[in-house]
This record gives sequence, C-alpha cells and structure tokens, in this order.
Amino acid sequence: MRQPAVADRFYPGSPVLLRQTIEELLGDEASPVKENAIAVVSPHAGYIYSGRLAAKTLNSVEIPETVIILGTNHHGTGSAIALSTESWNMPFGPVNIDVEVSDLLLAGSPHIVPDEAPHTDEHSLEVQVPFLQYLQPDLSIVPLVISRISLSLCREIGEALANAVKQSGKKILLLASTDMSHYEPRTSAETKDRMALKCVEEMEPEMLYRTVIENKISMCGFIPVTVTLFAAGMLGATSAKLIGYTDSGYVSGDSNQVVGYAGLTIS
Repeated sequence: MRQPAVADRFYPGSPVLLRQTIEELLGDEASPVKENAIAVVSPHAGYIYSGRLAAKTLNSVEIPETVIILGTNHHGTGSAIALSTESWNMPFGPVNIDVEVSDLLLAGSPHIVPDEAPHTDEHSLEVQVPFLQYLQPDLSIVPLVISRISLSLCREIGEALANAVKQSGKKILLLASTDMSHYEPRTSAETKDRMALKCVEEMEPEMLYRTVIENKISMCGFIPVTVTLFAAGMLGATSAKLIGYTDSGYVSGDSNQVVGYAGLTIS
C-alpha cells in the first residue's frame, strides 16, 4: 500500500480533524446543483491555502466511483508517465485502484507504465483524495504522475485516457491537479494565469501548452491539464467553466510572492 506522504503537513492526518476541516472548507452553503462533468481542474497546495477552492470545485460536480487523477512529478523520479497500481492508505481509510481502467490504460499506450517511485512522495494527487473520499465513499482511483512531455505525447496520452473511459463503459471523472504561477507578485501572477486559464476555458490544449512555455508561466501541472483537455474533448466536452481563482497571499498576507490557484469544471 502507498502510505500518505503529506498528511499532517498539507492536511490533517487525524480522520476526525480531517473530516472537520473538509466540512469547514465546504462551508454552510446549501449543497449546489452538481454538474455532470467530464473533468475538473483542482489546486493542490496545503488546505489552508487552496483547500476552500478545491472543496468548492469538487463539490460542484458529481463524483463517480472511479476518478482518474493526473498530477505533476515535482520530484523528478521514476518514469515519465507513471501509473500507481497499489492501493492507497489514507486517513479516511484505504482507497482501491480501479484495476479494470488501469489495465485498459496500460494496454492503450506503451508510454504509460506501472511505477510507484514518482508517487511515493508526490503531493499533487494525494491532497485531492480526502475530498474525493468525503464526497464519494465508494471511491476507486487511477493515479497518474506525469513529467514534462511533448505536446504530441500529451495528445496521445489524452487519447489513451479517452479510449479507456469509453471501453470501460463506466462513469469516470478526470481530475487534473495543478497550481498556477509560483512566487511572483500578485499582479504579474494573475496576468500570466489569466492567459493560461483563457486557453483552458476555450478548450484549447495546444494553445495552453504553447502559452505556458512561451510566456514562462510557472504552472506546475500544465501537462496534466493539457492531457486532460485532449481527453475531455475526445469524450465530448465542449466547454470549461472557471469556479474560482485566488492566491496564497490572501492567507499569508504577502502579495509579493504568491502562488496562484484555480478551479475549473469541464463538460
């Protein structure tokens, strides 16, 4: 079993405190009408910084029993496109891997390989799981950590994802985990992030990939988002909606060195 890497750092490790925290982040508002989304984009910082936006984003959609989570490789270890095939031990209890969908992915692309190394210390997928477990008690996941890959390979992996979803016949949500600009003044971070978010809202994965690179936008998960946009488009998605945008400065009080956070739904 994969053990938690960032419990008691990014989020409470105690199941009681974790449940209280998630309920506080969800707030007292009436439960929204939940969108039948194909994909979501959710931030992955510590819950004190981006948890409220992640909660709002994930609570705005129906969470099916299977979620494919795509995160970025922050540590540079292991395979470029690494699939975790071990169950995950989390504070709310173990989370199983959807073996059927995982096998379809492995059969669908030689570039997707089973490799636990990139997952061991990676937070970008892990921080999403407690929200998903809270909202869907019968959760199974398909965890993918993706390093910097070419645009053509992003398209190929997106196609493999879309084919796996179709072949499974299941209702599956794609979740791309990303933060936006890192450690810039709020004005420049927001300007750059709006450029990237415009590409997502317009369902343009190629434009997102090129915009991030050409404008040196430090959006750590732009590869998972690009892959997800390709897959979502192949699954019939036609629109993306911004749920919210914020940055770390509103919590830390420092607007000179912020990290940006965005939440979007794709339908």
